[in-house]
Amino acid sequence: MPDQSAIPVMILFGPTASGKTAILERLFAEPEAVFPAEIVSADSMQVYRGMDIGTAKVSPEVRKRLPHHLIDICDPREQFNAAEFIRFADEACVDISAREKLPVISGGTGFYLKNFIEGLSEAPPSDSGIREQLQAELDQYGVERLVKELSACDPVSAARIHIHDEYRLLRALEVYRSTGRPLSSFAKTGSLKDRPSYRFLTIGLTCPRKELYERIDLRCSQMFRDGLVDEVIALDKAGHGPGDPGLKAIGYKEFFVPDAQGIMHITKDLPEVERLIARNSRRYAKRQMLYFSSLSNVTWINTGPGSADEIKAVLKAFLEEKK
Repeated sequence: MPDQSAIPVMILFGPTASGKTAILERLFAEPEAVFPAEIVSADSMQVYRGMDIGTAKVSPEVRKRLPHHLIDICDPREQFNAAEFIRFADEACVDISAREKLPVISGGTGFYLKNFIEGLSEAPPSDSGIREQLQAELDQYGVERLVKELSACDPVSAARIHIHDEYRLLRALEVYRSTGRPLSSFAKTGSLKDRPSYRFLTIGLTCPRKELYERIDLRCSQMFRDGLVDEVIALDKAGHGPGDPGLKAIGYKEFFVPDAQGIMHITKDLPEVERLIARNSRRYAKRQMLYFSSLSNVTWINTGPGSADEIKAVLKAFLEEKK
């Protein structure tokens, strides 16, 4: 029997451009929506104010019909991490449930979702310098060299991580290089005993890779038509630059190039920027899909015309379990 005191939470995740927003609108924002719900965004970049087009934020009109939490809560200069996400998401879920609505956590930042479900590791936060060095080594030497290094310093993590899961591979090596300890030696903290009790329905969206990449390319082109260039110029005029945590995001960092003195400025080669954003977004989607495969107890649903109805049926059965 399910825990009657546990808060039911639906989690919907998928790679960038997989159609999460459209499904949420269909399920919860239409007049005939069966389940009253509010959305908790699990997107590490939608927390930043002034970054709307490049992060594909839900429109204000949709947010009036379907409230969203954890959007526009930080300045682009501020760092936002998984521990803060868990704290804010816990508060939002408790509040939404208290108003007799369903909390729905949705987004593409798998690290946030995994740690919300399983608890946050004691491992240190990301070190951008070490991570950039590891990425450079990966690009120069290939994955086999890094896998060999991880097998020597952290065989437990090496056995758990698939050779093509670059995100987890780099993270494990990053932790070892920064602390001298294997990632597998760090315990999980933030367990549910210290947090609200939840009952999860976890749904993952899948999409054929060719179709997903086509969607990404179309979205990138649409962002430029919607005014992404003007958005980046406005951020630059407000004093933001590629050193800010927010502007390190795909869709923003590609605009900045160094001049002869090494000072970063916005490039005039916009076709090249669009090409880079589309390429980097496709690569990111590939990493997302690999990371999502590490999540457990997932109901996988292929995106398509009937996906919202399929999710609705699964959700109905999930909510009826507590009755």
